[in-house]
Amino acid sequence: MKRFVILFFVCLSQFISAQTPDDLFGKGNIAYKDGKYVEAIEYYQQIEAKDLVSAELFFNLGNAYYKLNKVGPSVYYYEKALQLDPDNQEVKNNLVYAKRLAIDTIEELPKTLFQKINKNYLQLLTYNQWSFLLVGFSFLGCLFFLLYYLVKRSNSKRLFFILSASCFLLFISAFFITYNQYQYAKNNKPAIIFAEKTEIRSAPTLNAEEVFEIHEGTKVMVLDAIDNWKKIILADGKQGWIIADDLKEL
Repeated sequence: MKRFVILFFVCLSQFISAQTPDDLFGKGNIAYKDGKYVEAIEYYQQIEAKDLVSAELFFNLGNAYYKLNKVGPSVYYYEKALQLDPDNQEVKNNLVYAKRLAIDTIEELPKTLFQKINKNYLQLLTYNQWSFLLVGFSFLGCLFFLLYYLVKRSNSKRLFFILSASCFLLFISAFFITYNQYQYAKNNKPAIIFAEKTEIRSAPTLNAEEVFEIHEGTKVMVLDAIDNWKKIILADGKQGWIIADDLKEL
């Protein structure tokens, strides 16, 4: 009897582990359609635990949490979906609805011209993608410069010289953009507040003065970390220290 029980649990564990991500995703979708949102989240999170993430998975998680009126997790997963699929209009629309559940209304500081260009154009590519362009411009610049020396016709030499100079100018521009995007990604880590309400303090200690308070679902940027504290900044420029467990980085 004892052997039978052990064998049963071994077979059961193998059956559970044998479920493919597609099986789990399908079961999660069925549970969601049936209004079993907690069960759907459990299935989706099993896929997430395997690091087999996708924009669709995060989108469905955001939807399930939204149905449960969980502001923090719903905003968090919609933001995660946008990181993988920035142009997904459906995710953007649902994120707007989720943010309406949040208590805090944060007004962004006016952006400079460079900040607008950086956000609307330069940040369309990650610093890794800019680095590939950097290598590409470098290669093309060297190639055109070599052709400039090899060809004999004056018109061709002039063309290759202009192309080579242009590529090196683009190389220099891409270098500074890549460095800027790397520094931005390094120093600005977005996070979502998960605590229903939390106090922001002037220093990383409970004895420090309370500067202001924020609520679940608010998006912040993490600037620094000390022990179990994170230094954050809001879109309106307010800064302070928060207990690390009260937020979740994207």
